[in-house]
Amino acid sequence: MRPVLISLFIVTLFFTNCAEKKEVKEKETKKDGISKAFPPRIIPLNLSQIKIDGYIGHKIDLCIKNSIKARNEQSLVEPFRHRNETHMWQSEFWGKWFLAAAKAYQYTGDAALKKKLDAAVSGLLETQSDNGYIGNYADGAHLKQWDIWGRKYCLLGLLAYYDITQNQKVLDAAKRLADHLMSEVGPDKINIIKTGNYRGMASSSILEPIVLLYNRTQDERYLEFAKYIVKEWETPDGPQLISKALIKEAVAKRFPPPKRWWSWENGKKAYEMMSCYDGLLELYKVTGDLRYLGAVRRVVQNIIDTEITIIGSGSSVECWYGGKSRQTEPTKHMHETCVTQTWMKLVYKLYQILETPALMDQLEITAYNAMLGALTPDGSSFAKYSPLVGTRRIGEMQCGMDLNCCIANGPRGIMMFPQFAVMKDENGPVINLYGMITSKIELPSASLVKIEQKSDYPRSGDVLIRLALQKEAQFTLSLRIPAWSKNSSVAVNGEKVNNIQPGKYLKLNRLWKDGDKINLKLDMRIRSIIEPTDHNRHIALMRGPIVLTRDRRLNNLDVDVAVTTINRNETVSDSIEAVQRDPFWLMFKIPFKIGDYLEGEYGRAKDIYFCDFSSAGNSWDKRSRYRVWLPLLLDPARVTE
Repeated sequence: MRPVLISLFIVTLFFTNCAEKKEVKEKETKKDGISKAFPPRIIPLNLSQIKIDGYIGHKIDLCIKNSIKARNEQSLVEPFRHRNETHMWQSEFWGKWFLAAAKAYQYTGDAALKKKLDAAVSGLLETQSDNGYIGNYADGAHLKQWDIWGRKYCLLGLLAYYDITQNQKVLDAAKRLADHLMSEVGPDKINIIKTGNYRGMASSSILEPIVLLYNRTQDERYLEFAKYIVKEWETPDGPQLISKALIKEAVAKRFPPPKRWWSWENGKKAYEMMSCYDGLLELYKVTGDLRYLGAVRRVVQNIIDTEITIIGSGSSVECWYGGKSRQTEPTKHMHETCVTQTWMKLVYKLYQILETPALMDQLEITAYNAMLGALTPDGSSFAKYSPLVGTRRIGEMQCGMDLNCCIANGPRGIMMFPQFAVMKDENGPVINLYGMITSKIELPSASLVKIEQKSDYPRSGDVLIRLALQKEAQFTLSLRIPAWSKNSSVAVNGEKVNNIQPGKYLKLNRLWKDGDKINLKLDMRIRSIIEPTDHNRHIALMRGPIVLTRDRRLNNLDVDVAVTTINRNETVSDSIEAVQRDPFWLMFKIPFKIGDYLEGEYGRAKDIYFCDFSSAGNSWDKRSRYRVWLPLLLDPARVTE
């Protein structure tokens, strides 16, 4: 049996390499001192070149004001001043907050926020030991539990600050932090996968900042250490993240159920697993090893196929569990916000390499539903979990501090909206997100184009795009046509464009002039999704990227009541319009028949109000109990059902 498995693995690797070579442009470049041997096909704009207004822009602004700027950065430094920890994870909070704050500063240019970044770095560096260690673990507890995980977030934060300031002192501190770790773990030292939690995935996720440090220093020691980490993954005790991905083994079935859930033996922990694949993509960009890219591609597809639910996230009790096929079941602790944010980041990074519209479709659904739904209405905090039925809760405070892992991580997800909204490739601008968005983009000809969008999308599918150019320029402007938009229309300066394909980019190549206009109309018809689970059938509705949701405050009806649809086709209606009503972002009145258990009440036609998933439950108490999947009434007397 073993030779057969080895042969299968070798064949898989062969075809993996062949497939990747066809799709990935391999080009040697070096820019701004950062090695990018195999650079992404598509790159983000400088965040200062984009501004999002409208509803989404307001939510971003609230998050920056009431979560990121409101956080006392010195309280995040405080744990590092006390080296007495043995098992907790306080040391992750500084880096998580800092990464979001750095993006917020780049987006806003806010001088007060820059001062907070300066103070946060200065305070952290004051705690660095002479040997380079930054952390809060006692000397005898180094490498245990979350120690290396915390160092990872410190290293990521320091590198983000260096990228903003080019402060050599900070880069030197980052190098000393990495060097100290390499003095403790590595070949002929303690094995990194035997440290920390979850088959070493928590500790070995430090792969990402190690590769980023190599990019900024060109010090081969860091590249060799990165390769060492990946090599240890594939040992018998390791998480086998490459080999199991390449043979398409489901992420929930890679290892037997652990005897203790929160332990080293649990190989299904979603957040930590994806963090490792995040680092593997960075290593691919340096080495060009197509096994690395192939592993990430396959694991992302496997997660989409087996784990990601209708709102664009996954996990139960923070682990993979085959959740896509079980999402209508009552499930404990669904959709950890840390999982949502890390999933967005992984999909975003893979998208940059492949420029695949399907990945951007996935990212948009996650952002609008799972991520935005976790944000409190005032932008000050985040839910720890986001179930598909129930109420919203912030979750417990952790580690003796006034936040938890998801409150710290959530702002990073919100700050991704401007990162993927408008991007560019070698041919010109790429528009991924529609709304009230203004962007400035340097063209291949080195001139600038300002792209101004006016739209209340996703309330409607109508988008007006205006171009302002310093001079006429030939370039390709790419418009994402989501896969769900089956009937889209586009006109440039009033002239209809043909051959618009769902799930593709519409590439408009022409000589563009100042004042040119593009009118885009997306297909916003409501779609029904029927989910049979062990004969227990349910229905859910989507409109564009938005998951529609019952909320107890609407109709004054029990959200758990069974329903019978008026129309069993995929498209519910061509003419359902949005309704405006606070405190809901989006509302829709949709015809259903209410299933009732009382004689004479069955089949009573009624318009049911639905809201967007992010608005559902936003009173954050039992008054707004909500439900995504509605049970379909079983009636044996109606054979057509």
